[in-house]
Amino acid sequence: MSETALDVDHSVARADPDRWLASRFVDDREARADLIALYAFDHELARALAVASEPLMAEIRLTWWSEALDEMFERRPVRAHPVAQALALAVQRRGLARGPLDSLIDARLHRIDDAPFADEGALFAHLDGTAGAVMQAAAAVLGRDDGLPAVQSAGRAWGLARAAVELSPEYLPQSLTPDRIRAMTRQAIAGARKALQDLPVKAFPAVAYITLAPAYAAGRRPGLLEKQARLLWAVASGRV
Repeated sequence: MSETALDVDHSVARADPDRWLASRFVDDREARADLIALYAFDHELARALAVASEPLMAEIRLTWWSEALDEMFERRPVRAHPVAQALALAVQRRGLARGPLDSLIDARLHRIDDAPFADEGALFAHLDGTAGAVMQAAAAVLGRDDGLPAVQSAGRAWGLARAAVELSPEYLPQSLTPDRIRAMTRQAIAGARKALQDLPVKAFPAVAYITLAPAYAAGRRPGLLEKQARLLWAVASGRV
């Protein structure tokens, strides 16, 4: 692994430990690196909102990444940024569709104003465009590129559970009480569980981390040993 690839891998390990841990179950080194590139891209987009001092700066950062995608998909030289370079390689090697990657940018563009979500529909649209889009692209990286509906359902479950611990209550619709979040997360996982049985074994690490969703939905952050044990069981059994 190149020094640049190691830097990207280490940045994802710090910023997104759950997905990083799940990626360790991908045997193929190139596929694992491509998966990490996708997660790093998602982190860069989230960071564009987090560090921007004003909406215009966030929009400039997100536009920069949209232009980087133009370079990747038009097969032009890609700007000298380690994550952009890594993602460009993943796009080339896996023949990734641009749609889910654009969705990640568009979802952040709609959040530039940092306003509370107006209703459950607005929140779910955001989750589908972020957690759901990442999971769909990750499944494509690992060989499942037909937009399996259960993958998006699993992504929504993950996003909803993470919202329970990452978002202040005032950002969530009033209808989403803690009990309702737990119930909806369980329902989404149950809906995805049967269909995910059709996911190839090699693609399962793309979704395995939703086995941690119930803990987050309950407002609890699982420790490292619990995460490792749950992920190992999920990948070994092919169940979440």
